[in-house]
This record gives sequence, C-alpha cells and structure tokens, in this order.
Amino acid sequence: MSLKKQYLKNKERCKVTFRLPKAAAPKAKTIHIVGEFNDWSTVKTPMKRLKSGEFTAVVELAPGRDYQFRYLIDQTFWENDWDADRYVKSDFGDCDNSVVAV
Repeated sequence: MSLKKQYLKNKERCKVTFRLPKAAAPKAKTIHIVGEFNDWSTVKTPMKRLKSGEFTAVVELAPGRDYQFRYLIDQTFWENDWDADRYVKSDFGDCDNSVVAV
C-alpha cells in the first residue's frame, strides 16, 4: 500500500504517508512529490530513500477534499502512484494525475 492515511484526533489534519516502491524507480537518486498541496512545486516535498530502495514522505493535509499529485523522479521523469484513490486527466500534457482523497 503506497498511501496510508492517519487522521489526527482533532480531525483538522490527516497525515498521509506517500510511498513509491523501488520497482517504480529502481535507479532514482531523488524523488519529489509534486501536487496541489504544495502549489505544484518540484522541490518543496522531497521523499526519503529507505534501505529497501523505496521512497517515502509524510504530508499533513486538510481533510474533506481530494488532492492531485505526481512523483518527479530525478527532476526528469514523472510517475503516478500505483495505488492512488483514483486518477484524473491532467490539464498539462497527455497524462493522468494521481488523486488522494482525505
């Protein structure tokens, strides 16, 4: 499972753990999450490489809405989350964006 959601007791935030498996980017040096929650910044949300070769990051999001996002690998290649809640057509290019619903 690549998207884990943990709602905080006050229900005002949800901690979402994003995880990209090693198979999605076996030779990646850096991966960033790029999405609506960080103004589509290609540098604001770096992921940490685990010993297993997977990459992970935790982002706190406001519940009650959907957020579009993608993974940027080595500032060059784009990848969707394999276990996203759903996918929507991107406004840019001929691709889909991943969606996490919180």
